[in-house]
This record gives sequence, structure tokens and C-alpha cells, in this order.
Amino acid sequence: MIVEYIRYRIADGRHTAFEEAYGRAAGPLRAAEQCVDYELSRCVEDPGAYVLRIRWTSTEDHLRGFRTGPQFAAFLAEVRPYVEDIEEMRHYEVTEVAGRGGSAPTLYAWAGGADAFERLFTRFYEHVGKDEVLAPVFAGMDPHHAEHVAAWLGEVFGGPARYSTGHGGHRHMASRHLGRGVTEQQRRRWVALLLETADEVGLPADPEFRGVLAYYLEWGTRMAVIYSGPNPPPLPETPMPRWDWGLTPPYRP
Repeated sequence: MIVEYIRYRIADGRHTAFEEAYGRAAGPLRAAEQCVDYELSRCVEDPGAYVLRIRWTSTEDHLRGFRTGPQFAAFLAEVRPYVEDIEEMRHYEVTEVAGRGGSAPTLYAWAGGADAFERLFTRFYEHVGKDEVLAPVFAGMDPHHAEHVAAWLGEVFGGPARYSTGHGGHRHMASRHLGRGVTEQQRRRWVALLLETADEVGLPADPEFRGVLAYYLEWGTRMAVIYSGPNPPPLPETPMPRWDWGLTPPYRP
């Protein structure tokens, strides 16, 4: 992933036309397979200063892919009148210094913190033991299993790194599914029962939180099926996945 920044100086009287031109140029960007996302910003203190941020899959994909591909001509046709207004046009690598501010609570805090996740999974695994579809999967379950899974989801949703520091992180979680042969029926039942239990124990019911929760459960259980199958991929060496409002693990083809 690479980030291109283009800084413009647009004279008074051309601002509206400039923004409209980029509104049209956004079409080719949306259609370009090399483009991850884009954003045009205007300076509040200096209204003639604009910054266009485009994330490309790589510098080469931008220069040799997009610029020689079918979308570039349409893009350039819209922005050509403003090429002379460019003050900077460079590619930047993203560093490890990145994170979120405190303006919005984490999913972990919104759900109710450690108590909420422990309440959820304690009750959930009580149901699992009586469920004809899931009980065979969890026969002989570690008595601390609910506590461990609560720590896992809490960390994924922005809470303390209890699972990473105490249980081995992402690689360990994936390894716990090897050879288990989880079926699609069992996966679907796990998701449905957990969502029912979330209602039962009073987790937040707002559409935004429940949407992220359901999204994560679909992702996580499908990964579990993959690792539990006959030809699992190599165990992940990546950090714990982190989910947030509108933020999920990056897509990797």
C-alpha cells in the first residue's frame, strides 16, 4: 500500500469548478483496480490550498498500471486544467505510527468492557453444552474456555491485549481450530446462538454495534472453518485482528 499526496493551489473563483472536476474524476478512480481509496480536502485557514490523498495498491501499480490503463485518460481529461496548479505530487510509505483518537469509544467500551464479554460468553457456552449441533464440537472443553474467548473478542474490539499476552495471540487462536472439521451447519449455529445470547445478556442493540458484531462473527467463523478443514493455510504470524467502527482488517487478495 502506498499513499500519493497531491497539493494544489487554486486561485479564487476556480474553487467550485475544481471540486466539480474532481467529482467527475472520481469515477475513473472508483473503477481503477489499482486504487484503494481517495479523498480531496480543502484547507480551512487557507481556502485556496487543497490536498488530494489517494491510496494505491503500490507505486508501480499507480505509475505502470493506472497510468497506462483504461481509466487514466478519462481521469486526466477532468483534471488537466489544474495540472499547473500542483505544488507537490509524491508517493509516501505509511509508517507504524498510526492509531485512533479518543473522540469515539472503542467497541469494547461501548459493549460494556470485560464484564460484558465475560457475561456474554459464560452464558453462551452454557447454551452450547445443551445444543445438539454445537455440543459435540466443544466436548471436553477447557473450564476457562469462555474466559479465554471473552478476552479474545475484547481485544479484537479494542480492549486490553489480554489474549495476546496471556494466550499466544492470533496464531494460537488459529491453531486451536486445526483438525476440528467444523461444518457449515455448526458455523451458522455458532453465529446464530451467539447473537441470540447477546440479546439475552443485554449487549447494546444499536444497529451500528450489532452490524460490526455480526460482520466480525461471519469473518471469524469462516476463518475457523478454513483452519479446521483438510487443507488449512499456514498459521498466521500477523498481530491480532482489530475491528472498530467502520474499520476491519485489510483486504488481502
